[in-house]
Amino acid sequence: MISILDLVHVRPGMTIQSAIANSVRIAQEAEQYGFHRVWYAEHHNMPTIASSATSVLIGHVANHTSTIRLGSGGVMLPNHSPLVIAEQFGTLATIHGPRIDLGLGRAPGTDQVTLRALRRSPAAAEHFPADVAELQSLLGEGRSTTDVNAYPGRGTNVPLYILGSSLFGAELAAKLGLPYAFASHFAPTHLKQAAHVYRDNYQPSEAHPEPHFIAALNAIVSDDPNQAVAEAEESFRLRVEALIGRNRKFSESDKQLLLASPAAEQVRQMLRYTAVGKPAEVAQYFREFAGEVHADELITTLAAPSVEGQLRTLRLLGTEYRT
Repeated sequence: MISILDLVHVRPGMTIQSAIANSVRIAQEAEQYGFHRVWYAEHHNMPTIASSATSVLIGHVANHTSTIRLGSGGVMLPNHSPLVIAEQFGTLATIHGPRIDLGLGRAPGTDQVTLRALRRSPAAAEHFPADVAELQSLLGEGRSTTDVNAYPGRGTNVPLYILGSSLFGAELAAKLGLPYAFASHFAPTHLKQAAHVYRDNYQPSEAHPEPHFIAALNAIVSDDPNQAVAEAEESFRLRVEALIGRNRKFSESDKQLLLASPAAEQVRQMLRYTAVGKPAEVAQYFREFAGEVHADELITTLAAPSVEGQLRTLRLLGTEYRT
């Protein structure tokens, strides 16, 4: 089973409107090529990412697709009231039926200055387990009608997924009997340990009698391997400029210094699980990666630096991975 994580990248020279239109096209083609789901991640104050209003974006894409699952990968729950998220995703499920997912993260998805602009305290993350339980209750039917309820939301039972990049999320997902997605596309260090912790400690729930582990990785696919490698290097450069340079304008000499810095090497290590090459090679990498961590599902970013490259990766990978 293979899915897509779309960060709705706003590439140089691109408008936010065109980036969102491209994401609609990606979801439509993902549906056509047999991908299981597309998820969108909540980020704030990042000019190169346009998925901040995650539920609004999901609703827009759902209006332009018909069968593929759509969801958050994830909503950063400490930024929100569980009631508001239950209402938002309950509304989505009411309109679009049972193809809406709600992936939940514990990180703020931004820096501390922006967190203050969201009117949230850094301490809100400490309440994540309780907030997940409250959200699950709001989406179910067990609360008294005299209590506070989500309308829409109550009784929709929108599927919840715990997202993480550490052992905390693995332990929580196992305890709650929920599916777990590990962000190994940018945080590879604890992937294997988290996978073991999740499976070894899993407590079956009514909705999920068996564990479901999702591992993330990056992909760039081309029939021309040299093109794939060149695009991977360009994607790495853009990532360094966004994460380290904070999207400031640099001269060419400054760019070279930035790319040669220890911080850039850390970014390269973050992207350890990246498959680059011809369709058969990347598909084999995916199969071996899934087997190594016992993943029930893989979710991939389309890491090419252009929309054309993203769509090419989607089509080639979707075709090859199913064969």
